[in-house]
Amino acid sequence: MNKKLLGYIVFFAVLITVFLLVVSRSFDFTQSNLGVINNNVDTFSFVNQDGKIMTARDVEDKVYVAEYFFTTCRGICPKMNANMRRVWDVYKDESDFLIMSHSCMPETDSVPLLKGYEKWMINGNLVKNEDGSVKILPSEIDKPIVNKNWFFLTGDKSALYKMARVSYMIDNNKPDTTQNPADDFIHTQFFALVDKQRRLRGIYDGLKNEEVEKLIDDIKGLLKERKEAASYKNGFSNAPN
Repeated sequence: MNKKLLGYIVFFAVLITVFLLVVSRSFDFTQSNLGVINNNVDTFSFVNQDGKIMTARDVEDKVYVAEYFFTTCRGICPKMNANMRRVWDVYKDESDFLIMSHSCMPETDSVPLLKGYEKWMINGNLVKNEDGSVKILPSEIDKPIVNKNWFFLTGDKSALYKMARVSYMIDNNKPDTTQNPADDFIHTQFFALVDKQRRLRGIYDGLKNEEVEKLIDDIKGLLKERKEAASYKNGFSNAPN
């Protein structure tokens, strides 16, 4: 091989290497394949089961799942939250992940009631039914609650409901503007998945095993995403048109 041909080969090899480096810096390979459903999840201020105020600052740079329930529900809520417990069991030690369980009956779900509900969810025994579904049975052992990232929230009813309908988009029952807020009620089995940039990335049926499994897998993908990915969304967005 003559020196001139070798020079061309080296030149093009360097050129290709530089090109690949530029492209790799411009494209975020950690980006999940989940589209963006809502680019602007609103700020909020609610009270958790420990009586502490939680705001959007508490979810900054974190992936979280939002849902709605009420402590006295005997219908879909226990089934939903048994499935949410499955999610928590996988990610309970993940510092960049949270679960936000909002009360849809804040007029009755006081902080002490939410604290008691937390104990049931965290310390209860997760049991599989014959049909493959799961349920939570009360623990016979009284032990301290060890919970870093599952929060049960109450607060202003109109603010809670607005988050469900406008930000998380998990309730389509939009009330008439003349309706008395006290008569309004949300009862939805859907879970909302929000990324580190406070963007809605997924909605899942909390009563269906296959959707809960997908949620668990999608959380893993969002946790790997770099927040800087937003800088490139104009050029490399996977958001649907």
